[in-house]
Amino acid sequence: MAKKPTAPPIYVLNGPNLNLLGLREPEIYGRTTLEEIGKMVADRAKTHGLSVVFRQSNHEGQLVDWIQEARTKSAAILINGGAYSHTSLAIHDALRAVDVPVIEVHLSNPQAREEFRHHSRISPVAKGVIVGFGAQGYLLAVDAAASLVKRIGA
Repeated sequence: MAKKPTAPPIYVLNGPNLNLLGLREPEIYGRTTLEEIGKMVADRAKTHGLSVVFRQSNHEGQLVDWIQEARTKSAAILINGGAYSHTSLAIHDALRAVDVPVIEVHLSNPQAREEFRHHSRISPVAKGVIVGFGAQGYLLAVDAAASLVKRIGA
């Protein structure tokens, strides 16, 4: 039986082009849509007694606004910054200002791809990074976030 949500929600933030999951380069990103991942994440969070705010934007400033909102309204942040993971100092700085656990998620393994993907601006401000497990990585991140939230008593 699922526990009733009691903690603030986990914010799951998705960056540019992730709205095209299932269609864009399925050999790299898989065939699972972002909508399907959102449902999977919400279902997994419920098993931990948590709820989810699941969002996607192609705009860097919108992601920064949501990170700032999550500073006071979330128990944890899971973020797949997409290409912004490798370029955005603004997202890095916004995450540095957050006191809740941050977990970076990537469907593919950036280290096994083009060299420009080998450096993440998010990783240095994240509690942990989950890469290369496709949509399953989001569920692993929810489990990790739930463990961290329970440990710190958020």
